[in-house]
Amino acid sequence: MSSARVRLAFLGSPHFAVPALHALHAAGHDIAAVYSQPPRPSGRGNRVTPCPVHAAAMVLGLPIRTPARLRRNLDDQAAFAALDLDAAVVAAYGQILPQAMLDAPRRGCLNIHASLLPRWRGAGPIQAAVLAGDTETGVTIMQMDAGLDTGAMLLRGAVPIGPRTTAADLHDILATLGASLALRALDEAPHPVPQPEEGVTYAPKLTREDGRMDWTQPAAVLDRRVRGLTPWPGTWAMLGGEVLKVLDAVPVSGSGPPGAALDDALLVACGEGALRLLRVQRPGRAPMDAAALLRGHSVPLGTVLT
Repeated sequence: MSSARVRLAFLGSPHFAVPALHALHAAGHDIAAVYSQPPRPSGRGNRVTPCPVHAAAMVLGLPIRTPARLRRNLDDQAAFAALDLDAAVVAAYGQILPQAMLDAPRRGCLNIHASLLPRWRGAGPIQAAVLAGDTETGVTIMQMDAGLDTGAMLLRGAVPIGPRTTAADLHDILATLGASLALRALDEAPHPVPQPEEGVTYAPKLTREDGRMDWTQPAAVLDRRVRGLTPWPGTWAMLGGEVLKVLDAVPVSGSGPPGAALDDALLVACGEGALRLLRVQRPGRAPMDAAALLRGHSVPLGTVLT
């Protein structure tokens, strides 16, 4: 149980935010409302499905609000102010909060951001850290302001990025870390520290096209791409007219025309070095080890992946 019960709203949508919601609930805080993105069609059947935070809030029996837009929506902004909040905790909500909502809680809005600010402000900080070859990342609890992840820092926690760490690995670690730091921030009310002006970088929003393998890049860069874009948007290449998803790979020595198979076991030449594909997926098939693919779909030496 938390040392002081806080009346708060929680704003989040994806799986990353769920551990924080559970932690705040388990600590005994008074969660007046949970805000998440509206249910949307998903899956093969396009069934309208609540996002992970919405689903978790339903299980916990918490009040749920799913406004499609908050900016210029004065009724929803007034309803938020009427909650009479001590604080709001925000984790990957997916909407920009208008100033009226930032100002409404007595202690403001606290954001769980998955990077060591000011590095990797923006939409994809976990992926960006792996793609850049960073050796560590972490979570910053930030006092939100009107800027893009520019608010003063309340708490930070760091974790290492190993040579085989994927974005999926970091996602789960940072989600748990963010939950614990959010509890501490509410309990301890640390003094806000402005972000330094040096070292600011931005993590852009990713698209599926970002996952296409550019074999002219060094193998080390492509290895980070495979690990950094797991599980979404994923990495892929064209093989024999179909999309081949690359789920796991390791950089090794080798040379040849970029994209060319250097043996019959999915060793692909890069702009520098080569990439051994370890786990892949064909359209409509389950993920499989490279050996399983090659038993029914040979990729002889000299085959070119694009």
